Amino acid sequence: MWLQLRLYLLVGLLFAILYGIIAFIGFLLGVQGMTYYFFLIGFAVVLVLIQFMIGPKTVEWSMKVKYVSAEEYPELHQMIKNLSAKAGLSKTPKVGVSQLQIPNAFAFGRSRKDARVCVTQGILDLLDKEELRAVLGHEISHIKHHDVAVITMLSVVPMIMYMIYITFFWGGMFGRRRDTGGMIAIGLLALVVYFITNLLVMYGSRIREYYADLGSTELGNQPHYLATALYKLSLGSARASRKTLKQAEGMKAFFLNDPSRARQEIRDLKDIDLDMSGTIDQHELMMLQSQKIKLRKGDRLMEVLSTHPNMVKRIKHLASLQQ
Repeated sequence: MWLQLRLYLLVGLLFAILYGIIAFIGFLLGVQGMTYYFFLIGFAVVLVLIQFMIGPKTVEWSMKVKYVSAEEYPELHQMIKNLSAKAGLSKTPKVGVSQLQIPNAFAFGRSRKDARVCVTQGILDLLDKEELRAVLGHEISHIKHHDVAVITMLSVVPMIMYMIYITFFWGGMFGRRRDTGGMIAIGLLALVVYFITNLLVMYGSRIREYYADLGSTELGNQPHYLATALYKLSLGSARASRKTLKQAEGMKAFFLNDPSRARQEIRDLKDIDLDMSGTIDQHELMMLQSQKIKLRKGDRLMEVLSTHPNMVKRIKHLASLQQ
């Protein structure tokens, strides 16, 4: 409940920042009347609608997704169907397989009824049934929690801030108006707010990953299976070439974990894998419950600048869910 509340509070905070900046700019420019504000609010709504409309096609193209039938992948379809029913979804998501050479999974779509759950061939070869079911439970939980709508709304705010920066800063630099100094100042302010709101969006993305991990356990998956799956995905991503990782750079926010941080994650997770088996079992997860996690300054900074939680903190969260 607290994770969900934090997401809603974050949405409210970002749109409050957006409204405050727009109102401040209107005040500085001497704009009077509600027309200006209605126009900018309408503009923001249009941006959200555009993202919703073209978003799925963009993901399909970028991730090289091919939708597959139940005859082609019967076990995958059955898992997603069962988990969707448990999650209370009225319609089973479309099932796709991505041609990307990185073991991972992701969910996307405009709404619950338009949802799609996709896996890469690599993850099917890497995980056992229980681990794969835990991963799919995580993705189904993203759909159940309306994460796509939430993250789309959040990402619109920094987008608008960046457009304000471009319009005012460069308009002031090369314009011939008398108030060019004021325009440049507004542009710089918008740039600062853009960076701040971008950090808040990444914070929101990290919350939704914790929330989906919790959702997977609520669908009946044991935390240690998801913890092991995350460990194996890091191992699999670490073996991928730089060229392969670069192909997925723009879309890694959709993934279960951040492939670009895989090598660092493996070094940290090996301390949790006490028997060096390449898995994180119930005993190892229980041992982690009583341990305090202390991140290095560099790791804390990397997490702030990432769409995914620090992996050790994430496994610690899963440990707190282990009975």
